[in-house]
Amino acid sequence: MSVAQSSDKSLNESSALFMIIISVIFWACAFPLIKVGLTGLSPENLAILRLFLASLIFLAFYLLRPTMFSRLNRKDIPVLFVLGFTGISVYHLGLNYGEQFVSAGAASLIIATIPIYVVILAVIFLKEHVSLKIGLGIIISLVGVVVISLWGNPETVIEINYILGALAVVVAAFVGSVYTIVGKKLLQRYNGFSLTAYAFLFGNLGLIVFVRGSLFEEVSSLSLEIWAAVIFLACFPTVIAYSLWYIVLQVKSASELSVFLYITPILSTLISTLFFGEKITIYYILGGILIIGGLYIVNKKKGKRQYAPSLRVDQG
Repeated sequence: MSVAQSSDKSLNESSALFMIIISVIFWACAFPLIKVGLTGLSPENLAILRLFLASLIFLAFYLLRPTMFSRLNRKDIPVLFVLGFTGISVYHLGLNYGEQFVSAGAASLIIATIPIYVVILAVIFLKEHVSLKIGLGIIISLVGVVVISLWGNPETVIEINYILGALAVVVAAFVGSVYTIVGKKLLQRYNGFSLTAYAFLFGNLGLIVFVRGSLFEEVSSLSLEIWAAVIFLACFPTVIAYSLWYIVLQVKSASELSVFLYITPILSTLISTLFFGEKITIYYILGGILIIGGLYIVNKKKGKRQYAPSLRVDQG
């Protein structure tokens, strides 16, 4: 048994909560840094460079620390390719493409449907039992996201200029949810870090067809500030956050875990306010309270208990 596998199995509730909050914080930090990256890279090239660097980091771990990895079953390679290509590559390419034609407020509303997709797919394919408590918590948190997206920033505009742009974001939201559901199934055979690494290493091979000459032209003229932003994006919101998500997915249900994604707009808006001077309204506070309230409802326990690795429920 690898070190990573044994650590996954000993993961308790407080550790799982800490890991998922770290993931969400890193994902929230990504949004302002993406703005920095876009000053020197096109949306598509930013996604390609970020994912390429992340894949190199996973490859380095595989070569230098092979004991961290579960044994790869060759029969799983096609599934791992589809998992990584759709859930990671297509997600980022679709979101970056769509945001060229859809306002940030509209995109955030569409992406907020991911937990809903996760719940529906988890019930169908994972046979999860979604309690009234979880359903109510997700709805309350979703209302909070809507409030923040529509009225949290006085300059927010809900606008769709090109229907294919909106469709690209919808596709991104759907494949993002599929990444969690399929990952939950594969976690029966792989530890969380291994599955994340294999998904990146095989799935991002599909990015080769999207590489254009403009990528090399833009990379050759990047400033140190933009390089720093891209490297941070590759290391923290990508390698670390995605790995922690799958590690926690081993011990939490997909339905429970997905609702934590609703913390992202709270933190990303706060970070943008601190670093870019963006204004917020009282509705931001109201939306934040609703989101946190929904999370509390979903995760409220009658008593303390240790999580055992279960493949009956999870998200990633």
